[in-house]
Amino acid sequence: MSVINWFPGHMHKARKEIAEVMPHVDVIIEMLDARVPFSSENPLVPSLRGNTPCIKLLNKADLADPAITELWIAELEKTQGVKALPVSQQNPEQIRQLLHMCEALAPEKNASIHPARAMIMGIPNVGKSTLINTLAGRVVAKTGNEAGITKSQQKIKLENGFLLTDTPGFLWPKLTPPSCGYRLAITGAIKDTVFDYADIALFAAEYLLQAYPDALKERYKLESLPETDIELLEAIGAKRGCSSKGGGVDIQKVSSLLITEIRAGLLGRITFETPEMTTKEVIDAKIADEIKAKEKEEADRIRRLKTRKNRR
Repeated sequence: MSVINWFPGHMHKARKEIAEVMPHVDVIIEMLDARVPFSSENPLVPSLRGNTPCIKLLNKADLADPAITELWIAELEKTQGVKALPVSQQNPEQIRQLLHMCEALAPEKNASIHPARAMIMGIPNVGKSTLINTLAGRVVAKTGNEAGITKSQQKIKLENGFLLTDTPGFLWPKLTPPSCGYRLAITGAIKDTVFDYADIALFAAEYLLQAYPDALKERYKLESLPETDIELLEAIGAKRGCSSKGGGVDIQKVSSLLITEIRAGLLGRITFETPEMTTKEVIDAKIADEIKAKEKEEADRIRRLKTRKNRR
């Protein structure tokens, strides 16, 4: 598995600006992708927010597996000061309830004297701008099905003087465990030019074979499923006419097709990670990092010894 990272300059700037504004915020709204709640949860947020109340919005819940979403809500609310709420852009009334939720978490604020102040943050392409426009009842934030559209902060006044600070979507310098980068790429949070479609399609195919075999059969009219990820792509390509010039299946073409249909929800409601799965991945990644650190330390020790020997 290769490492997928995307951390352009404006994301570094966004992180610094968020840290500067944070002391003046009453409530944080962090938008997550309900299909990948762990991978889309920014590990920098806890240190940035301190004790500030936080609402974790699991957006695009209409595309996610509802049973697993419930598991994630329970998992996220284990952290003190955190409330979790699944939302969908298809249900604007549900989204508008968010303002009341924010006010409840900052009850000492008097709307006539000091309206509640919230900051909304999240990874690229998670739906922040669309949610803000729904809350405002007008277009105040640029939207688009592309990662990294919002480049700078803006402040929006909502009903009752409620002040909302919008922030650019930003990732973090190192996406770990490595599978997080793959899931973010599958769901559209990472710019398409950063990864290879075949690479992430194989990752998605392997997971879908294990977790959602019936969805694959129904969508691609497959009587039986192959055993491996590459065989699945070939089977889908054969069904959809993704042929190459020399005959056979064009893997790049079928990979693009699979990822596009996953993002559009055409395979049904799918979640790419569970709390149990990601807990194991974090432990495995930590062990791998420790092994790598020890190997580097030993290599450095040997190099120093060789340097000393050559100086004699």
